[in-house]
Amino acid sequence: MMNDMSDEESIGDAVSALGRLTPVLALATLIAAFGSSFQYGYNVAAINSPAELMKAFYNETYYDRIGEYINEFSLTLLWSISVSMFPFGGFLGSLMVGPLVNTLGRKGTLLFNNIFSIVPAILMGCSEVAKSFEMIIVARLLVGICAGLSSNVVPMYLGELAPKNLRGALGVVPQLFITVGILAAQILGLRSLLANEEGWPILLGVTGIPAALQLLLLPFFPESPRYLLIQKKDDVAAKNALRELRGWDDVDAETQEIWEEDRAEKAAGFISVLKLLRMRSLRWQVISIVVLMGGQQLSGVNAIYYYADQIYLSAGVRAQDVQYVTAGTGAVNVLMTICAVFVVELLGRRFLLLLGFSICFTACCVLTAALALQDTISWMPYVSIACVISYVIGHALGPSPIPALLITEIFLQSSRPAAYIVGGSVHWLSNFTVGLIFPFIQVGLGAYSFIIFAMICVLTTIYTFLVVPETKSKTFIEINEIFTKMNKMSEVHPEKEELKDFPPSTAGQ
Repeated sequence: MMNDMSDEESIGDAVSALGRLTPVLALATLIAAFGSSFQYGYNVAAINSPAELMKAFYNETYYDRIGEYINEFSLTLLWSISVSMFPFGGFLGSLMVGPLVNTLGRKGTLLFNNIFSIVPAILMGCSEVAKSFEMIIVARLLVGICAGLSSNVVPMYLGELAPKNLRGALGVVPQLFITVGILAAQILGLRSLLANEEGWPILLGVTGIPAALQLLLLPFFPESPRYLLIQKKDDVAAKNALRELRGWDDVDAETQEIWEEDRAEKAAGFISVLKLLRMRSLRWQVISIVVLMGGQQLSGVNAIYYYADQIYLSAGVRAQDVQYVTAGTGAVNVLMTICAVFVVELLGRRFLLLLGFSICFTACCVLTAALALQDTISWMPYVSIACVISYVIGHALGPSPIPALLITEIFLQSSRPAAYIVGGSVHWLSNFTVGLIFPFIQVGLGAYSFIIFAMICVLTTIYTFLVVPETKSKTFIEINEIFTKMNKMSEVHPEKEELKDFPPSTAGQ
């Protein structure tokens, strides 16, 4: 009987060491990702389909006020501002991450962030009735702030809720909902649905619905146990949150691991962005995030989507059917991101990054050749379509979902908010830069513009191969021990750095 009892206890210990996807954890993940990440993707794509209708609205509104139409240059500039306000707002949102998550917590920040979705949804939905294109521009800035916050806070929140064996899968879920948001905008943006004169304000205003649902439901789910324990020093609340998330009562081992993380970084205190950039103990972590976030956006993903319609048209797709093919590409993106959710814990983060960037590099090289030869070889446009789809598959497997997940994994609690500010700023500034510069690159280089993106893909692949370690199924402390060796921290006084000596027992846990 005693043997049976000990067997049951050992089985229980094994399960608890692994962790499982409980209903509370699953629902918290879905509500956080749908209420926040979905909106990022939705607002990236929602403005594309009704672009000509909205420009006409700008023109008519200006005519009603002044009695003359906007000249072509001014209209293009006004539209460019409307589009670019979104990534600029994303950059501002990234700068707000640190102060908000430290003050309001991870869940509290997501709830507060809904202001930046519901208010712009109302502004965009009412813009036509109010005869004000200024409302759209302000709304794009606000919804950009929402995207900037959510793209950083959701991976942080989910990474801190998840047990280590599920951290990768749950960390990819935000990217999955970004792709679902893009697909939803592409479907609702079909001319037969909402991309028409009556429907486009509704298309833009739909973004408020996920925010309202999150505002209603997320309060019923736990705050990050790490935030509660390390920053709020609330042992009881942290243990209750862990019990609710894990589905069992004995959470002492996990609580102890969080305390060890806290003790390991106690000397650092609060880490600002400037301190983060100066710390030798975090040198390779910061460089890795800058390279991966920059590589993610500068690898040409937005340019591929920008070029896609032109490629489909050159392949013989009828102009009225291009919108359906584009939605089909969005569906491929969603399916491959779902695959990433299931394989990230099996294949690992490093392998998916290497595979994804390698596929993107190959697709860019072949696409360059196909675009250059499409007027001389009849079947080359079909090769171009294959390259677009291959690129989307490669990016969805690694470059899109993994970098934000890695920020949660390679930084400890005190440096994580500042790391998200750095990563988010690089992400949005790179996004803004590509949007601003790519049209000029396209005019100057034409088909050969993808050589630049191919070079960025191959450089990021080489860096990942040489520097980025595998983080699969490791605790936060174990991961940071790897970087401690890379940063040669034995030469630096621990009092001045984030990582003090780790307890001998930690690595074996």
